[in-house]
Amino acid sequence: MQQSAVPELAHTHTSPIQWVATATAIAGVVALSSLLQPDPATAAQPGAGATSAAAPVAAPDPAGVDFPITCGPTKVLVEKKASGDLDGDGRPETVAVVRCDAGSGTPPSGVYVLTQAEGAKEPRVVATLVDPKDRLSVTDFAVRDGAVTATLLGYSSADVPSCCPDVKDSAKWQWKNGAFVRSTPPEARSV
Repeated sequence: MQQSAVPELAHTHTSPIQWVATATAIAGVVALSSLLQPDPATAAQPGAGATSAAAPVAAPDPAGVDFPITCGPTKVLVEKKASGDLDGDGRPETVAVVRCDAGSGTPPSGVYVLTQAEGAKEPRVVATLVDPKDRLSVTDFAVRDGAVTATLLGYSSADVPSCCPDVKDSAKWQWKNGAFVRSTPPEARSV
Protein backbone atom coordinates (compact mmCIF):
# COMPACT_ATOMS: atom_id res chain seq x y z
CA MET A 1 0.00 0.00 0.00
CA GLN A 2 1.28 3.41 -0.93
CA GLN A 3 1.38 6.09 1.73
CA SER A 4 -0.11 9.51 1.04
CA ALA A 5 2.39 12.30 0.59
CA VAL A 6 0.01 14.72 2.37
CA PRO A 7 -0.21 14.49 6.14
CA GLU A 8 -3.59 13.64 7.61
CA LEU A 9 -5.77 16.64 8.18
CA ALA A 10 -7.36 17.22 11.56
CA HIS A 11 -10.80 18.09 10.11
CA THR A 12 -11.21 14.67 8.49
CA HIS A 13 -11.83 13.03 11.85
CA THR A 14 -15.14 13.65 13.61
CA SER A 15 -15.46 14.11 17.30
CA PRO A 16 -18.57 13.75 19.48
CA ILE A 17 -18.88 17.53 19.81
CA GLN A 18 -19.20 17.84 16.01
CA TRP A 19 -22.07 15.31 15.97
CA VAL A 20 -23.84 17.21 18.76
CA ALA A 21 -23.41 20.50 16.87
CA THR A 22 -24.80 18.94 13.63
CA ALA A 23 -27.80 17.42 15.44
CA THR A 24 -28.53 20.76 17.16
CA ALA A 25 -28.41 22.61 13.84
CA ILE A 26 -30.78 20.12 12.17
CA ALA A 27 -33.20 20.27 15.11
CA GLY A 28 -33.18 24.07 14.86
CA VAL A 29 -34.00 23.97 11.15
CA VAL A 30 -36.87 21.50 11.70
CA ALA A 31 -38.30 23.58 14.57
CA LEU A 32 -38.07 26.79 12.58
CA SER A 33 -39.70 25.23 9.50
CA SER A 34 -42.70 24.12 11.59
CA LEU A 35 -43.24 27.73 12.67
CA LEU A 36 -42.86 29.24 9.22
CA GLN A 37 -45.60 27.69 7.05
CA PRO A 38 -46.92 29.05 3.72
CA ASP A 39 -50.49 30.27 3.47
CA PRO A 40 -53.04 27.55 2.62
CA ALA A 41 -53.50 26.99 -1.10
CA THR A 42 -56.75 27.90 -2.80
CA ALA A 43 -57.87 26.64 -6.20
CA ALA A 44 -59.83 28.49 -8.83
CA GLN A 45 -60.95 27.52 -12.30
CA PRO A 46 -58.79 29.32 -14.84
CA GLY A 47 -60.69 31.83 -16.91
CA ALA A 48 -63.84 31.50 -14.84
CA GLY A 49 -63.66 35.18 -13.93
CA ALA A 50 -64.67 34.42 -10.37
CA THR A 51 -62.55 36.06 -7.73
CA SER A 52 -64.59 35.06 -4.70
CA ALA A 53 -63.79 32.00 -2.65
CA ALA A 54 -67.42 30.81 -2.56
CA ALA A 55 -68.10 27.19 -1.81
CA PRO A 56 -68.89 25.00 -4.82
CA VAL A 57 -72.57 24.65 -5.64
CA ALA A 58 -74.03 21.18 -5.08
CA ALA A 59 -75.62 19.44 -8.05
CA PRO A 60 -79.41 18.98 -7.86
CA ASP A 61 -80.51 15.75 -6.16
CA PRO A 62 -83.17 13.85 -8.17
CA ALA A 63 -84.67 12.27 -5.02
CA GLY A 64 -88.19 13.56 -4.54
CA VAL A 65 -88.43 15.29 -7.94
CA ASP A 66 -91.82 14.97 -9.66
CA PHE A 67 -90.75 13.58 -13.05
CA PRO A 68 -93.18 13.80 -16.01
CA ILE A 69 -93.61 10.02 -16.29
CA THR A 70 -96.77 8.00 -15.61
CA CYS A 71 -96.13 4.74 -13.77
CA GLY A 72 -99.61 3.77 -12.60
CA PRO A 73 -99.41 1.70 -9.41
CA THR A 74 -95.60 1.32 -9.55
CA LYS A 75 -93.16 3.92 -8.34
CA VAL A 76 -90.68 6.01 -10.32
CA LEU A 77 -87.11 4.68 -10.22
CA VAL A 78 -84.03 6.85 -10.85
CA GLU A 79 -81.76 4.31 -12.55
CA LYS A 80 -78.75 6.53 -13.21
CA LYS A 81 -77.69 10.09 -12.59
CA ALA A 82 -74.73 12.26 -13.50
CA SER A 83 -73.93 15.93 -13.01
CA GLY A 84 -72.02 18.65 -14.78
CA ASP A 85 -72.32 22.24 -15.97
CA LEU A 86 -74.20 21.75 -19.22
CA ASP A 87 -75.10 25.36 -20.04
CA GLY A 88 -71.88 27.11 -18.96
CA ASP A 89 -73.44 29.18 -16.15
CA GLY A 90 -71.06 27.83 -13.49
CA ARG A 91 -73.81 25.86 -11.71
CA PRO A 92 -74.07 22.08 -12.19
CA GLU A 93 -77.12 20.41 -13.64
CA THR A 94 -78.09 16.80 -12.97
CA VAL A 95 -79.21 14.45 -15.72
CA ALA A 96 -81.37 11.56 -14.50
CA VAL A 97 -82.35 8.36 -16.30
CA VAL A 98 -85.77 7.44 -14.95
CA ARG A 99 -88.19 4.56 -15.53
CA CYS A 100 -91.11 2.87 -13.84
CA ASP A 101 -90.12 0.24 -11.29
CA ALA A 102 -91.75 -2.66 -13.16
CA GLY A 103 -91.17 -6.18 -11.93
CA SER A 104 -90.35 -7.56 -15.39
CA GLY A 105 -89.93 -6.58 -19.00
CA THR A 106 -88.08 -3.56 -20.32
CA PRO A 107 -89.94 -0.43 -19.24
CA PRO A 108 -89.06 2.64 -21.31
CA SER A 109 -86.71 5.24 -19.90
CA GLY A 110 -86.98 8.99 -19.66
CA VAL A 111 -83.90 11.24 -19.55
CA TYR A 112 -84.43 14.54 -17.74
CA VAL A 113 -82.21 17.54 -17.01
CA LEU A 114 -82.61 19.05 -13.53
CA THR A 115 -81.52 22.42 -12.26
CA GLN A 116 -81.89 24.15 -8.93
CA ALA A 117 -81.98 27.91 -8.71
CA GLU A 118 -80.02 29.58 -5.95
CA GLY A 119 -82.18 29.61 -2.83
CA ALA A 120 -84.75 27.16 -4.26
CA LYS A 121 -85.79 24.30 -1.97
CA GLU A 122 -86.24 21.66 -4.67
CA PRO A 123 -84.72 21.04 -8.10
CA ARG A 124 -86.96 21.12 -11.16
CA VAL A 125 -87.03 19.42 -14.56
CA VAL A 126 -85.96 21.91 -17.25
CA ALA A 127 -85.60 19.58 -20.25
CA THR A 128 -86.66 16.14 -21.46
CA LEU A 129 -83.97 14.52 -23.61
CA VAL A 130 -85.74 11.16 -24.00
CA ASP A 131 -89.49 10.86 -23.53
CA PRO A 132 -90.76 7.50 -22.17
CA LYS A 133 -93.49 7.62 -24.86
CA ASP A 134 -90.72 6.94 -27.42
CA ARG A 135 -90.30 3.40 -25.95
CA LEU A 136 -86.50 3.67 -25.59
CA SER A 137 -84.24 2.17 -22.93
CA VAL A 138 -81.02 3.95 -21.98
CA THR A 139 -77.61 2.32 -21.46
CA ASP A 140 -74.00 3.62 -21.40
CA PHE A 141 -75.10 6.96 -19.99
CA ALA A 142 -72.57 9.74 -19.14
CA VAL A 143 -72.13 13.48 -18.66
CA ARG A 144 -68.72 14.73 -19.84
CA ASP A 145 -67.32 18.00 -21.12
CA GLY A 146 -70.70 19.75 -21.10
CA ALA A 147 -72.44 17.00 -23.08
CA VAL A 148 -74.79 14.11 -22.31
CA THR A 149 -74.17 10.83 -24.14
CA ALA A 150 -76.21 7.64 -24.10
CA THR A 151 -76.87 4.46 -26.00
CA LEU A 152 -80.56 4.07 -26.80
CA LEU A 153 -82.22 0.71 -27.31
CA GLY A 154 -85.51 0.70 -29.21
CA TYR A 155 -87.77 -1.23 -31.53
CA SER A 156 -87.97 -1.45 -35.31
CA SER A 157 -91.75 -1.88 -35.21
CA ALA A 158 -94.69 -2.18 -32.81
CA ASP A 159 -94.61 -5.94 -33.43
CA VAL A 160 -91.28 -6.38 -31.60
CA PRO A 161 -91.91 -7.58 -28.02
CA SER A 162 -91.02 -5.04 -25.34
CA CYS A 163 -88.66 -7.55 -23.74
CA CYS A 164 -86.34 -7.55 -26.71
CA PRO A 165 -85.24 -4.20 -28.20
CA ASP A 166 -83.79 -4.73 -31.68
CA VAL A 167 -82.49 -1.24 -32.56
CA LYS A 168 -79.39 0.39 -31.04
CA ASP A 169 -78.56 4.08 -31.47
CA SER A 170 -76.04 6.47 -29.92
CA ALA A 171 -77.02 10.00 -28.99
CA LYS A 172 -75.30 13.12 -27.74
CA TRP A 173 -76.97 16.28 -26.42
CA GLN A 174 -75.30 19.67 -26.00
CA TRP A 175 -76.64 23.05 -24.94
CA LYS A 176 -76.61 25.39 -27.97
CA ASN A 177 -78.50 28.66 -28.42
CA GLY A 178 -80.79 28.08 -25.45
CA ALA A 179 -81.77 24.45 -26.11
CA PHE A 180 -80.38 20.92 -25.97
CA VAL A 181 -79.43 19.82 -29.49
CA ARG A 182 -79.20 16.10 -30.25
CA SER A 183 -76.52 14.70 -32.52
CA THR A 184 -74.82 11.38 -33.16
CA PRO A 185 -71.38 11.09 -31.50
CA PRO A 186 -68.48 10.69 -33.97
CA GLU A 187 -67.45 7.30 -32.53
CA ALA A 188 -70.97 5.98 -33.26
CA ARG A 189 -70.54 6.72 -36.97
CA SER A 190 -67.47 4.54 -37.36
CA VAL A 191 -67.77 1.06 -38.85
